[in-house]
Amino acid sequence: MELKDLVEGFYKVATASVADAVDKVTGQRGYLDHEVKPRINDKRIVGPAATVVEVPTDEFLPPQHALDLIDEAPTGSVICISVGEEPDVAVWGGLMTAGAFANGHVGAVLDGGVRDLAEIRRDYDFPVFARSVSPATTLGRHRTVASQVPALVGGVMVHPGDIVVGDIDGVVVVPRAHAQAVLAMAQEIDARELEQARLIVAEKSLRKGLEKYGRI
Repeated sequence: MELKDLVEGFYKVATASVADAVDKVTGQRGYLDHEVKPRINDKRIVGPAATVVEVPTDEFLPPQHALDLIDEAPTGSVICISVGEEPDVAVWGGLMTAGAFANGHVGAVLDGGVRDLAEIRRDYDFPVFARSVSPATTLGRHRTVASQVPALVGGVMVHPGDIVVGDIDGVVVVPRAHAQAVLAMAQEIDARELEQARLIVAEKSLRKGLEKYGRI
């Protein structure tokens, strides 16, 4: 299935259904730690991951891999940044948002912090999911070491090209190799839950819905 079709499909299914489908298809967790949550708005994001890895340092270095990736990643990417330590340091801010917005990316998912919230909301309304909000700079604390490599974000290993799905329920990473199977199962889960909900309302009984469909 083409990437465009996968993105369109994942936009239409519940994030919870995607998380359940990743569990069943891959046998592994795809949902990120609950601390990684929306910090700017409630927009839904779906797109391929573009990754950056950062590590601790005492050098005053710009996050060059991240800056370059924002310009070089395919349009429609979700920028995912891993940090080794100090999750309360901001690895994303207003200028990086401006670059991501200008390049047509759909969001950022950060294992660390974000700053410049007022600016991001006012000027770009750009979705950022982050572990924390912090005014602290990475300069003298973090340095980037690689891009477009596996990156640990929110307790889940994210590979470049994995499908990232996020909204107010949280963030789920779908391994690209299993994306089509996960989407099909998520669609099936959504359809079954819709039927189950209708039965519960019609019968005025949660138990009857559970008895027939066996899902909660």
